[in-house]
Amino acid sequence: MLNALTIDVEDYFQVEAFASVIDPKKWENYPSRVEINTKKILDILDEYQINATFFCLGWVAERQSDLIKEILARGHEVASHGYAHQPIYKQSPDIFRQDIRKTKKILEDITGKPVFGYRAPTYSITQKTLWALEILAEEGYKYDSSIFPIRHDLYGIPDAPRFPFNVNTLIPSNVQTRLIEFPLTTLRILNLNIPIAGGGYFRLFPYVFIKKALKHINVKEKKLFIFYFHPWELDPNQPRINHIPWRSRFRHYVNLDKTEKKLKKLLSDFKFSTVLEVLKLVSKSL
Repeated sequence: MLNALTIDVEDYFQVEAFASVIDPKKWENYPSRVEINTKKILDILDEYQINATFFCLGWVAERQSDLIKEILARGHEVASHGYAHQPIYKQSPDIFRQDIRKTKKILEDITGKPVFGYRAPTYSITQKTLWALEILAEEGYKYDSSIFPIRHDLYGIPDAPRFPFNVNTLIPSNVQTRLIEFPLTTLRILNLNIPIAGGGYFRLFPYVFIKKALKHINVKEKKLFIFYFHPWELDPNQPRINHIPWRSRFRHYVNLDKTEKKLKKLLSDFKFSTVLEVLKLVSKSL
């Protein structure tokens, strides 16, 4: 079964875990590693002959336009991750609209191709920010992948559907849109959704558990899944950020030295493509 592989293109110093100690106005002061790490990912995907969707920050794209062009040239989908990695719940609807419109234009001007997909920084479409889905549709996006159907201190809609759905099931019934939501993948155990979609969960859980869980979704539930990671997660030598809360330190740095090896196992064990290609398999039924 074909599954969706996604990469959130952001640098190590831009993550929400460091937001309390790193001012976005000072991002330029940190040595960038996003280009070298993303190119490493592109080489790995070439090795396994896999296409993926890259959700790119507008801030990165403005400074690394050749990288965005290379992502497209190597056969991958370019999608939006917003401009400056600000969670939606820290933005007003007007600011959010400006953000996604600006980023869409930056990416489309660089690639010459339409941008259809969006993923919110920190998966920040929650019950309080469902209004963002309507704005995404109005701004020309065709799908979103921001909702994590789990309980978490920073994000999540625990009772959201676990697999792709039309957003009309969540936003007011008087609003009709064809925007498709591709939620981050979870495993259902004892009435709880266990996050297995990638990122820190992929680094924390043993690979044997991840593999078994994802196979359960493909084989037993007969559903496709979506998987994500970040370029900095393949970079154990990235500069360390000091004076951050212990929880944020753990979430960011745990098992960075094991990510690349585990990722290669994943790419060998499952079939992947871009979000757009995978959604073609299910969109007619939504």
